[in-house]
Amino acid sequence: MSIDLPVRHGKVRDIYDMGDKILLVASDRISAFDVVLESTIPDKGRVLNQISRFWFDQLDINHHMISTDINDANLPAGTETDSLVGRSMVVRKTEVVPIECVVRGYLVGSGWKEYQQSGTVCGLALPEGLQQASKLETPIFTPSTKEEEGHDENISFERMCEEVGVELSEKLRDLSIDIYRRGAELAREKGIIIADTKFEWGIVDGELLLIDEVLTPDSSRFWPEEEYQVGISPPSYDKQFVRDWLETTDWDKNSAPPLLPEDIITQTRAKYIEAFERLTEESFPWK
Repeated sequence: MSIDLPVRHGKVRDIYDMGDKILLVASDRISAFDVVLESTIPDKGRVLNQISRFWFDQLDINHHMISTDINDANLPAGTETDSLVGRSMVVRKTEVVPIECVVRGYLVGSGWKEYQQSGTVCGLALPEGLQQASKLETPIFTPSTKEEEGHDENISFERMCEEVGVELSEKLRDLSIDIYRRGAELAREKGIIIADTKFEWGIVDGELLLIDEVLTPDSSRFWPEEEYQVGISPPSYDKQFVRDWLETTDWDKNSAPPLLPEDIITQTRAKYIEAFERLTEESFPWK
């Protein structure tokens, strides 16, 4: 797609500068182990965009979304818009807080690995005797740096305070945990467990706004409730499906990644669409 506007390409999103607004376009690119794969997942961007739209509409929180109608973008005459439908969001331009606000409700992934070694997650001590996928007594806030390329770095809350200030850090921590709790409760009613997630925030005229994607299968770990079992890593709706396949190959995570087989692409697309339909109780329009 070609739009005659200043653009910055992220791992998954293309970000077009519209002056006082931004046009976010969610592509079908997929990354794993901090590498953008050559293979794409058809309609993945539409799923992420529509799930974010659902949450912005559901959550009582200040956010950056203005519209998901591409006609509201006022694009230059002659711009081809068919490929933009469903995957575009016009948003307010903000000063982005340079911290990923991660909230964990279950013990899994890198947190489980650390807990096995030290009884902590991102340096926070947890009770003894927890198992993989155990639900935590209360969600924990584990911020990280926000890196354009490569790995985000887990940091302590104290370092976050040094980076952005104590008052802002405490507000972001409390807001992030509250949104996670409310989102996880609503998702559980639809049969989805949100094990963990990350939020991004921006500031406009001193006002905090929830930005980027929200509680999607890319920014969160989604588990089907009926398959949840303590002691194992449950199957997920997110790109873990792709990561698991990559782990069966001899890829060293430094060279060019292998192309995904067609059946992995098809099954991954189906996982994303299932997550959308189950969560929103809407039929995916681009089947």
